Parts: sequence; structure tokens; C-alpha cells
Amino acid sequence: MTAAAAIKSLFLNPIFLSTVSSLCIAQALKLVFYLITTKNKKKWEAIETMIWRTGGMPSSHSSTVCALATSVGVYEGITSTYFIISLVFAMVVLRDSVGVRRAAGLQAKAINNLGKQSAKLTGLDFNSVKEIQGHTPLEVLVGALLGILIAITICFLIN
Repeated sequence: MTAAAAIKSLFLNPIFLSTVSSLCIAQALKLVFYLITTKNKKKWEAIETMIWRTGGMPSSHSSTVCALATSVGVYEGITSTYFIISLVFAMVVLRDSVGVRRAAGLQAKAINNLGKQSAKLTGLDFNSVKEIQGHTPLEVLVGALLGILIAITICFLIN
């Protein structure tokens, strides 16, 4: 198989299409929510939201891994090893999105607030730590449902 044929085959693979489409659609929806909910829109923040920013509605992490697990389940069967691996992977990502990453982001925000207050009182410099945005349970749920819906749609349209 030539390299061109392999790439074409990849882009016709419903599991790959479901997963990548889910990621792109979730990020596009995140941009729509940003434009609707933000009063002072900045062009760079809108671009960053579309391409790179984590957190927000819907969770693109959740959407992507749920699309992967769903499409693998449709094509390989829910008793296959591939489905079980993708399901466990999805569960870890979902839990991490709403739990660990969110908690770390909230802790970073608290540290930055304390640091800024201390800097004002003492006159010492304070360098803020990065505030990683996790997800609310609703953002994760919507992302997961979006991924499942996209995967089912693509898998049944292609077959």
C-alpha cells in the first residue's frame, strides 16, 4: 500500500473520522459558547479557544474519548479487547477532567490570590502559577453525549 493510499484509508476509517470530528465539533461549539457568553471578546482569545484552550463547554476531551470508545464498540463489538481498552481510557479521561484537573485549577487560583495579597502586603514579587482549567460535571456530560452522538451518526452513515 502506498503512503497516499494509507492516508486515504485513514481518513475513510469511521473510528478515526468519529474521533477527529468529535474533537473539532466540540472545539467549534466551545468557540460558539465563548462568543455568546463573553462580553469583551478578544480576537486572540477566540482563536486560542478554538485551537488550544482547555476547559469550558463542552468538554472536547470527553467528546473525543467517548467518540473513540463508541465507534470502537460499534465496529469491534462491546466484548472486544479494543473496546474495553478504549472504554477504560475514556473513564480515566472523564474522571480526570472533572476531578483532578479541576481541583488543580481551583488550587492554583487560590494560590495566586494568596500570592497577590501577600505581595501587596510585603512588597515582594510574586509570580503566578498556571491555572489549568478543568471541567464542571455538566461540561463533561455534554461533551460525552456529543461524542457518543457524533460517533453513532458517523458509524451508521459510513456503513
